Order: sequence, then structure tokens, then C-alpha cells
Amino acid sequence: MGAKIQLGHCFEWQYTVPQRATVPELYHDTPFCRDMPDVLATGYLVGMMELACLHGLMPFMDWPREQSLGTMVNFRHLAPTPPGLTLTIRGEVTEVEGNRVRFRVEAWDDVDKVCEGEHERCLIDPARFAARVARKQAVPTDRR
Repeated sequence: MGAKIQLGHCFEWQYTVPQRATVPELYHDTPFCRDMPDVLATGYLVGMMELACLHGLMPFMDWPREQSLGTMVNFRHLAPTPPGLTLTIRGEVTEVEGNRVRFRVEAWDDVDKVCEGEHERCLIDPARFAARVARKQAVPTDRR
């Protein structure tokens, strides 16, 4: 990896919530979801929390030759966010063990704290990871 990941490293990332991230839009192919509130979907929010942590790791990686993948999420979605508001996501590296990095993360929209929790990412070599995926794809479908 590039530079040594620093315990306690803090970061911030912002993202404006698009219409496509709302429950009715994200799950548009599920009829009962089209009638749900027009607010940020929890599934999309989890993705934004992960991306903020990836952004926080960028100073320590030789991108794109070094990357990371999410391996654990533990978030509480605390308040609704309508499209058009901006999320400000703040995080801190709380643990580094080998190729695993753990974060404490929280998100605020323009009004409320909307999410808090923990996330873990695993640092990977993309070429080795792609080879592993290719081996899995080569397994005959009757053995999957």
C-alpha cells in the first residue's frame, strides 16, 4: 500500500442527494415501494457512507492499483432526507489491523444528523481480486 494508514485520521465528504436515491426511485421495480415516502433510501445511504470511507482512504492508497472493498456495515438511519439536500459525512479511522481498516462514521443533512455507525474496509490488490472472481465465474452453474 501507499502511505501507512493513520489511526485517528479524520475526513469529510459531501454528496447532494439525487432524486434517483429515494425509496420510490431506487426500488422502482417493486410496486409497493413506489408508494413509499420520497426520501433517501437506507440502502443508498449505506453506499454513501462506504464511499465517504473510501474517500478517506485515498491519501493512503496508490489508486487505482490499490483499492478497498467494504466488508462490514453497522449503521443506524436516524432521520429522513429529501432529495436536493446535501449530506456531510464525517469519519475517523478507529482501527487498522493488517489489510482491514475500521471507521466510525456519521452523516448530517442540512437539518439533522441522519446516520451514525461503523464501517470496515479491506485493502485489496485489484488484479488478484479480479483473478479470484474469474475463478468463481468459471465454476459450472450446476456446482454454484
